[in-house]
Order: sequence, then structure tokens, then C-alpha cells
Amino acid sequence: MSADTPVPTEDPIVLFDGVCNLCNGFVQFLVPRDTDEQFYFASLQSDVGKELLAEHDLPTDELESIVLIEGETCYVKSAAVIRIASILGGRYALLAPFRFVPRPIRDLVYDLVAANRYRLFGKKEQCMMPTGDVQQRFLE
Repeated sequence: MSADTPVPTEDPIVLFDGVCNLCNGFVQFLVPRDTDEQFYFASLQSDVGKELLAEHDLPTDELESIVLIEGETCYVKSAAVIRIASILGGRYALLAPFRFVPRPIRDLVYDLVAANRYRLFGKKEQCMMPTGDVQQRFLE
């Protein structure tokens, strides 16, 4: 997406750690399953990502979470993953009942994975560069 293209205000935007192999894998998993092309993406490290985090009063550094911004609503950690699955629908919506598990318990598991993601899954030297049709859904 070019720099003069406005950031969508109503479409869901997934913010992810652009150098994390696990996070990149999640995005690469999500893109082909988003057949309605409703999600936009930005790395947490990008200017757009930092601006969106600041707009939603989230830290712009040291954030170890997938973030979903949907209009004025912001989801982080396990809530973001569950909401993304719900939007995808189909069999992924089967994760929706996990929203009834108390957030501290869900986020404890999420934080355990997040704290070890680089050690377990590795880290890239730079953010992934999308190609093809999906490139227009990545915000710079």
C-alpha cells in the first residue's frame, strides 16, 4: 500500500511482530484463509503500527502481542487471536468459546509462548516483505 493510501478505519487490522517467525507464520496462515480479504496487516515496528498502537493507548515498544484493531475496538493477546478466528468463521470460529475462559488464564498461556517465541521459532533480521496481490493489504 502506498504511503498516500489512508489507513482503513472500519476494516480489521492485524498488527504483528514483523521479525518474529511465529508471528509471520500466523500472518502467512491467515492470508490464504481470509478469502474475503477483510484483514489488513502492519508490523508493530512500522510507522503505521506505532501510530495505531499510540492511538489505542498501547505501548509502542516492547509489545509482545498480536493486536487486532477493529474500528474503535482493540484486542490484544489471546483476545486478538480469538476475535480473528471468529471473523474468519468456519471451523476457526470453534475458538470463540475460549473467550469464556478467564482472560488471565488465556493470557498466561499466550505470554508463555510470546516470551519464548524467538528461542522456539527464531527471529528474522528484517520484517517480511509481502508480494503479489496480498501486498496491497499490508500497510506501510
